[in-house]
Amino acid sequence: MTVTIRPAEKSDVRGLAELIEEIERFYDTADADIQPFDERQDQVEGALFGSPPLASALLVEDEAGDIVGLAAYSFLWPSAGSTHSLFLKELYVRDTLRRQGVGERLMNELRAIASGRPGCSRVEWMTDRDNPGARAFYKSLGFAEFDGKIVYRVDTGAAGV
Repeated sequence: MTVTIRPAEKSDVRGLAELIEEIERFYDTADADIQPFDERQDQVEGALFGSPPLASALLVEDEAGDIVGLAAYSFLWPSAGSTHSLFLKELYVRDTLRRQGVGERLMNELRAIASGRPGCSRVEWMTDRDNPGARAFYKSLGFAEFDGKIVYRVDTGAAGV
């Protein structure tokens, strides 16, 4: 199957909101915890197209024009002195397209975006320790796991906003 990788556009908000529900189900999120569609759609629009935007996304579009994957990312500063980094928050490819090189193409495109941005010194991302498929995928691309950081997370109490 032929796919196109391209930056998200405002007209993609609905399709992205649908894909995010698919991602939530992939992570086994309970139905009761899945954000209502209208709220999710508003949140996607605000995050990607608000003023200022909070994030960017590359989309994978299939031959029918459906969104079947994404790489959501932001830039972080400071990093490695006074440079900044591209932080990949979510990489997802629909299961019917996995193991066909789509994820590798997304990673290559992210590296190209980072390389083309003055002062961007690296690409960083995380995956769950209990996600052997993702860990194997990154290893197959030649990326080594980094043991130097421990991730902390605290909720703000602003769920669903």
